[in-house]
Formats: sequence, C-alpha cells, structure tokens
Amino acid sequence: MADILIIEDDRRISDLVYRTLAMTGHQGFPVFTGREALSALERNRIDLVLLDIGLPDMDGFQLLQQISREFAGVPVICVTARDEISDRVKGLRGGAEDYIVKPFAMEELLARIQVALRRFHKEQSVFCFRDVEVDLAGGAVKKGNDLVELTNREYELLKVLLLNKNIALSRERLLDLAWGMDFYGDGRTVDVHIRRLRQKLGLEKEIRTIFKYGYRLEV
Repeated sequence: MADILIIEDDRRISDLVYRTLAMTGHQGFPVFTGREALSALERNRIDLVLLDIGLPDMDGFQLLQQISREFAGVPVICVTARDEISDRVKGLRGGAEDYIVKPFAMEELLARIQVALRRFHKEQSVFCFRDVEVDLAGGAVKKGNDLVELTNREYELLKVLLLNKNIALSRERLLDLAWGMDFYGDGRTVDVHIRRLRQKLGLEKEIRTIFKYGYRLEV
C-alpha cells in the first residue's frame, strides 16, 4: 500500500481517484490547492503525488518544481487536461516522473502509478488473502503452507489481477497487460488461464466474471 497525495481541484475527479486508490489498497490524501498540497507533504509521509497542473491558487509547473526541490525522492505524476507537447516536455523536464492527459481510464492511471512506485521501490510486493500468499518479488505462490506451481502465463495473469485488484479488466486488456501486444491469442486464452488459476488457488469466488466483458479479482 502506498500513501498518495491527490492534488486536484475538480472534486468529482478527486473523489473518483480517491475511491479507486482505496479499492486497490492505497491510501489517498485529497487536497484542492497548491498551498494545501505543500502543507500535506510537510505533515505526511507521501509515497507519490498526482498533480493537476491547473490549480486555482498557483501555477502547477511551479508547484512541481518546488516539490521536486523540497521533497526530493517523492515521484510526481502530472494528471492534467493540458495535452500540448510543450506542456508534456515542460512537466517531464520540471521533475515529473510521468504525464497523463485527461480524460483517462482508471486502469491506465493505476498502471502508471505502479510503474512509478516500482521505480522508487515502494510498490507492494506481498499479497495475502484467504489462504493464498503471493510474493511478487520472489515469484512464489503459496496456498496454505504449500507452494503452487504456476506456468509463466498463469503467473503473469495472476500478477495483473493482483496489481489491479477490485478493478474490472476486459479480456483484451488482460491479454495486453499480462502477455503484451505481440502475444498471439484471444479472449478464450484468458478464459482458459482464469479457469486454471481458480482451480489451482481455490479462487472461484474471488476471481469474478464480468458478463460479456472480462474479470475482476475481489480482495
């Protein structure tokens, strides 16, 4: 779990991001102005910042530079409607770890958060639920006290489900995230591997089928 500062003055978007982070095990700290953001960074141990560039009280790029200077080591992802190449370059040169343009899919934001946390060694690596334990750092999967042998494809699919827990993913998205765009397969390939994961780990109830769409791991 990571502590993530959400700097976003649109309260609808802020609330949606906050709830999505909570569903995936992260703790969100919503603030709505640059001054509130700096105060929150001083008071809390923040692992990552989501920064809207268009803030009501100060320039978002100046705030980005201040965060990079005064809170070095805290990665920042710019989340903004400003999609000009010059703005992207300005954000990345100003210290942002990543830059995502609104509107965006929540699963894309989560994926970018995971990459940033992984780079800064703050991503959750051990997941425990029911009698299943998955150590992503060590690549070990246990059910009770017994190691469970998974194929590489089964393991990669399980990893994607864990990193996006409580989020519905389409079959096409699961194919892409687990095995890459170059993998030759279709939705039936996902169905086969989901069935095997359910059987091997006893997760018939936890890996839920989303009718005519895909799957969601409910933890």
